[in-house]
Amino acid sequence: MFSMKKTGTILCALTIGLSGVLAGCGSSGKEQSASTGGTSQPAASTASSGPVQIDFWYALGGVRGKTIEDMVKKFNETHKDIIVKPAYQGAYQENHSKVLASVAANNNPDVTMVEIASIAAFADAKVLEDLTPYSQGDEKKYIPGLMKNSYWKDKLYAVPFNRSTPLLYINRDMLKEAGLDSNGPKTWDELVSFSQKLSKKEGDKITRYGFSTPVDIWFYEALVFQGGGNILSENGKELTINNEAGKAPLELWSKMVKEGIMKNPPGENYNAWDVAEQDFLNQKVGMIFTSTGSLTELKKNAKFDMGAAFLPANKTLGTPTGGANLVMLAKSTDAEKKAAWEFMKWMTDTEQTVPWSIASGYMPVTTEAIDSAEMKAFYEKEPNFKVAVDQLQYGYPRPMAPGYKELQDVIQKELQRAMLGQATVDEAMQAATEKGSKLLKK
Repeated sequence: MFSMKKTGTILCALTIGLSGVLAGCGSSGKEQSASTGGTSQPAASTASSGPVQIDFWYALGGVRGKTIEDMVKKFNETHKDIIVKPAYQGAYQENHSKVLASVAANNNPDVTMVEIASIAAFADAKVLEDLTPYSQGDEKKYIPGLMKNSYWKDKLYAVPFNRSTPLLYINRDMLKEAGLDSNGPKTWDELVSFSQKLSKKEGDKITRYGFSTPVDIWFYEALVFQGGGNILSENGKELTINNEAGKAPLELWSKMVKEGIMKNPPGENYNAWDVAEQDFLNQKVGMIFTSTGSLTELKKNAKFDMGAAFLPANKTLGTPTGGANLVMLAKSTDAEKKAAWEFMKWMTDTEQTVPWSIASGYMPVTTEAIDSAEMKAFYEKEPNFKVAVDQLQYGYPRPMAPGYKELQDVIQKELQRAMLGQATVDEAMQAATEKGSKLLKK
């Protein structure tokens, strides 16, 4: 548990935002490293009396967190010069806040997970180390479609670790019973017609919904891409959702909720995700949007024939990638950074990403892993796990801008206002655009 001093630092970090963390809350303490901005290989530690110890903060709990702990244990057993100390710090948002606070207090971890849309903000605030001098071309092993959220201003700041795309999960038994294609709907129109046939009522009470999804920025991004739109302008300076492509997802979801064929799960952020997944497992809804990262747990707990499919298309297919990358902290010492890179490289190598993907449901992150005999055999046995990899050909990077972390919260609140009938679609998009423009101009 955090001390009062650390709690105060967190509040400071959250109040002043990413760009002000170092200037506003900093204090002396941990040794600062020399710049590694050049192109030469980083210097090794100059004085060492034992293994280099580094801290690794991760943001996945439960079974997946246990798998990460096991991976770290294996790394420590095979690398006698490095000791990695793993620590679970809560989900992405909580971990992000703690990382910012730790940087300000100069007691930061050396490696951590950062949700991919926040990479730009962390890099812009000079929290992250440029990995280019360390990677020396090793970054070419990663799947290109997963690398677009690894760079900021032409510098490599992150490598993919637990990466995902949203999927459409379907209850195949329920679809077959309703006389529907058990492979699921292929278009938005089919999503509506399938949902109509799957929904049930007893009197005025809806006892089963055809479809449910958290009204989350990630799924909204997918549907905007499918309409040919973008969230941000090409230079990242303007919000570009107050148009047909930006309004279409809200119009679709609002219409389905009003018709009683889609459930808008209550709660915010991951609470709503949990409700949607539980409703799906309890067969109160027939289809949901959720991450490929949920595949292992949903498969284990579903008492029916569960399938995964591409997100239904509008004008085109489209999906954002998601999940988190591994990053190195700029304030670590040179010796810690060198050890951190060895750890990051090992955690994402084919030998580790294959079993990690099979255990967790996240995508493997190297091209060699996709082509490996082990992964091919697994996909043949469990084809649901290959859907996200196949869907990646229609993938888009998540929007990258220093203010996007705050901006996505603004958009999400306006989406919810429209879904709850507190604003029209036009009013919500106008409000998001006005508030978003101020954030992007900071």
